[in-house]
Amino acid sequence: MTDWIWIFHGNDATLCSAIFTDLEKAEMWIKKYSLSGILTKMPINRSIYDWAIETGTFIPKSELQQTPKFIQRFTSAYLEHCHYENGEEQ
Repeated sequence: MTDWIWIFHGNDATLCSAIFTDLEKAEMWIKKYSLSGILTKMPINRSIYDWAIETGTFIPKSELQQTPKFIQRFTSAYLEHCHYENGEEQ
């Protein structure tokens, strides 16, 4: 069983700015400050790269896709996520 958290990554941000265990709390915070960005549900104690391979949503097709540079930047649109503009879900 996988545990999950919600991570908010604001527009133009290099790093995430908040982590929540509850979607409602995350959305209240986003609305409170009229934030714009992406809220993504991510597995705890598991990389997105490994999760995607294990769920079959990604299969490495080349040696390049197994390199540290590729893995450390990997993300997946298959993760549950929401987009926000000025605190409102789009």
